[in-house]
Amino acid sequence: MTEFQFAETGETLNVVIKELIIAGWAGREQAGIDEHIEELKAIGVAPPSSTPLFYRVSAGLVTTANQVQFLGNETSGEIEVLLIGTEQGTVVGLGSDHTDREAEAWSVAHSKQVCAKPVGRQIWWLADVIDHWDKLQMASFATIDGKEVPYQQGGVTGLLHPEDLLRRFGLETTELAPGQAMLCGTLPVIGGVRPAETFRMVLTDPVRGRSLEHAYNVETLSVIK
Repeated sequence: MTEFQFAETGETLNVVIKELIIAGWAGREQAGIDEHIEELKAIGVAPPSSTPLFYRVSAGLVTTANQVQFLGNETSGEIEVLLIGTEQGTVVGLGSDHTDREAEAWSVAHSKQVCAKPVGRQIWWLADVIDHWDKLQMASFATIDGKEVPYQQGGVTGLLHPEDLLRRFGLETTELAPGQAMLCGTLPVIGGVRPAETFRMVLTDPVRGRSLEHAYNVETLSVIK
């Protein structure tokens, strides 16, 4: 069970996540999809057969920890909006589809399965932002050699709207079933995909003047040959 907290009220919500879906190549415009394809081709990742693709990974990969361990130094994070279905409705959070880039070159699905998925505890109700969804802004920052630098920046308009995304996933309404969680796609990277010592993410709602934020430190485990 994972405990989340509504950012404005402090009220907690406990959720048993039973199914985790990662929406890949979920750009709204083909130009954005092509840009993400090209940056991943640069590290040896083959283009997708179609877009978007929905990857299933173990629900147990979800973690709210601020210190996360990964094998080797070829992993990196990427900011994504997180949708979670509950008995009371769907909530919005923030997560990182942290991925093993070395494994990604030969299997995208495998590369996603081998890394924990850090998510923030703070959430909003989807119903409270759906009417002004396209105003939301995403940003991530990577600490590299002790210095934090911008890593991703842009509006959610670069990605499929939840109504469209969940429809393509096969749902008739913009609601996930209780226990379902979905990472909803990412933005192009500034300066190329690369590992970081700390990864920080921010989702901003300028209409209501609020934001969700989460950061996690990366501990690299040695690969014994």
